[in-house]
Amino acid sequence: MANLSLSLAIVLAIAFGCSERPKPDLAAEEAVIRKTDAAWLAAASAHDLEGTLPFWSDDATILSPGAPAVVGKQAIRNYVSGAFATAGFSIAWKTEKIEVAQSGDMAYSTGTERISFTSADGKPVVADSRSVAVWKRQPDGSWKCVMDVMSPAPAANAK
Repeated sequence: MANLSLSLAIVLAIAFGCSERPKPDLAAEEAVIRKTDAAWLAAASAHDLEGTLPFWSDDATILSPGAPAVVGKQAIRNYVSGAFATAGFSIAWKTEKIEVAQSGDMAYSTGTERISFTSADGKPVVADSRSVAVWKRQPDGSWKCVMDVMSPAPAANAK
């Protein structure tokens, strides 16, 4: 009888331990990411350093054209505070597509970005980029950017 009880316990443990987790609602996760992205843009547009930083994970990486990788929260803090302190700095982006993985724990977004500032010689500079953000769902259900990549957009008159 003890062997039968042990066998039944093992079968039940396997059956319940291997049960599938419910499928995530990908549309709902996309909506959460869009809302998060909009809040991030609002904080960045307002030059709110403390409001902008939490949207990146602690180990996030930013890859900007012609610049070394910016890795980790402290490096990102320095990068963003330097940008916000730049004369005439502004940033805006438009997220066009968000694709959530079937697992519901990772996603990426693509879009365009415009950064403007005043150069050291007083001339206005505008940089248009294409962007990709890789998002990771956090244990609390929130989404954070783990990889932020910008690539120069082709010139408007380029073929």
